[in-house]
Amino acid sequence: MTDFAGVIRTLVDAGIDFIIVGGVAGTVHGSARLTRDVDVVYARSPENMRRLVDALAPHNPYLRGAPVGLPFQWDLNTIQRGLNFTLTTRLGDLDLLGELTGGGGFAQLREHASSVRVFDRDVQVLDLDWLIRVKRAAGRPRDLEAIAELEALREERDQH
Repeated sequence: MTDFAGVIRTLVDAGIDFIIVGGVAGTVHGSARLTRDVDVVYARSPENMRRLVDALAPHNPYLRGAPVGLPFQWDLNTIQRGLNFTLTTRLGDLDLLGELTGGGGFAQLREHASSVRVFDRDVQVLDLDWLIRVKRAAGRPRDLEAIAELEALREERDQH
């Protein structure tokens, strides 16, 4: 079970530049769908990656779904050489995305995000229109299923 508040507070309190995307972003916009992880797009600057490594290290990040015992070292070299990481941690599941299909990286998505108060922290959350866009681009069955609800939420928003 993911400690959503713990994940978000850990990232914010460490000063990490990130945007919430995926199921948690949908929930912020009013979706009733359940999610099991926190998906974020993170800035790939050297300083931000260092903060990310330091913030998550105490929570034992490991590649989600990888066989037990697979060598994996959570450090700056790992994150610099990778891009997207699906991790399991003591706080729960966290997807760290350097780029988002159909949306780009942090710099491109920042202009399509807004600040929202979540678990007593101000965080950047991808806006509803772009959330729909990236879910459509991902094309996974679960994303395509979520689009109908997100479009209904957008329609409701636009009527008010």
